[in-house]
Amino acid sequence: MSAATTPTSTYKSFLMKGTTSGGTTTYDKLVDIKNYPDMGGSPELLETTTLSDGMQTHIFGIQQNDTKEFTCNYVKSDYSAIKALEGVEQDLAVWFGGTVADGVATPTGEDGKMSFKGYVSVYVNGGDVNAVREMTVSVAVSTPIVFE
Repeated sequence: MSAATTPTSTYKSFLMKGTTSGGTTTYDKLVDIKNYPDMGGSPELLETTTLSDGMQTHIFGIQQNDTKEFTCNYVKSDYSAIKALEGVEQDLAVWFGGTVADGVATPTGEDGKMSFKGYVSVYVNGGDVNAVREMTVSVAVSTPIVFE
């Protein structure tokens, strides 16, 4: 077992969009997020039970990967920018860790980066009295999620 480490907070977690040029992908924050989904899922169970077994037995199959949904504050310019990305596969990532200067958080990914390709969709969430308007960015992941 490794030495004790310090857990980290969800503070400074970012949804990133990549731009590839000359074979190199650089990432910028896509939108400020209020939460992030599970970045993986349980593998399917494949049954291996035979008539000689007294209990069901299994092996792991393919890992499940549901739609990834990120809740954000609704800002018209952010909504429009994300809406313009719909229908085109994007380089995306979730980065943990950043720096803060003058009250502005800047992503560094020092606590982990999970990158993947996917298709984005955005919609405005329903509202209530005296509430912040929100939107949801949904991602259909089209490649395995890679932890860096």
